[in-house]
Amino acid sequence: MRQKLLLVLPFLLLIGCGSTDDNTTETQNVDTYSNTLALPPEYNVTWYKPTTDTSWQWQLTGTINSSYNVDVYDIDLFETSKETIEALQSDGKKVICYFSAGSFEDWREDKDEFPIEALGNDLDDWDGEKWLDIRNLKVRKIMENRLDLAKSKGCDGVELDNIDGYDNSSGFDLTFNNQLDYNTFLSNEAHKRGLSIGLKNDFEQARLLEPYFDFSVSEECFINNECTLLVPFIEANKPVFEVEYQEQYITNSEAREELCQESRELHFQTLVLPMELDDTFRYSCQ
Repeated sequence: MRQKLLLVLPFLLLIGCGSTDDNTTETQNVDTYSNTLALPPEYNVTWYKPTTDTSWQWQLTGTINSSYNVDVYDIDLFETSKETIEALQSDGKKVICYFSAGSFEDWREDKDEFPIEALGNDLDDWDGEKWLDIRNLKVRKIMENRLDLAKSKGCDGVELDNIDGYDNSSGFDLTFNNQLDYNTFLSNEAHKRGLSIGLKNDFEQARLLEPYFDFSVSEECFINNECTLLVPFIEANKPVFEVEYQEQYITNSEAREELCQESRELHFQTLVLPMELDDTFRYSCQ
């Protein structure tokens, strides 16, 4: 029998549930963390652990361009076939599989499994996508199923999007500690399956969560002046896979080189890519 939240952290002392009313039993209100996390648990499995010199390519839409001489490909879990993943791996590349763990997307094959009460506000600028109540146990079960899918497809690891709902207008009263609980839950579940896992964008919690995650994925930390928050990953010899989308980095070679110089000084792995992540262009700072 799969254990749930009691495995999230070894020092989890109390789980606060809603009432026993049928409409509320699926929402778990966990707010028991201090601001210092214990070390993550150990498992009798191994998983891929990239280092700061690991190079990468990120493409989530269109036919995967497998020609880049990089160590890691970050691709969409649902849209990429097992055969494509195996082909990349046979060429010596590791494969990280992307899915959103913090939002509902109305085009995914498991969309009908989400309970209506777990669907929150729309994500700005992303049609058909809503924030999730990450305390909801059905949501967590769906994410476990997605990790199982990643394992069955042969992914080496996962990159989970939108795991910073507490810091956005989600429509739910999510706390800092709710997010810590959810993100460590995701990490533990990934590692139990032998999957590497990356922390996506959750800058303010990066130092606390670094021991639980194997790499970081950052969108536009340079343009938003947040990159230094991810230095704990570099200090632990874990890569920061970073991407910028701003027009100045696309059209202005001097601005791009200035960006790349900053990136190299931080030992980040920075790419300038189209926001659609469709491989219409690619600039690498490495």
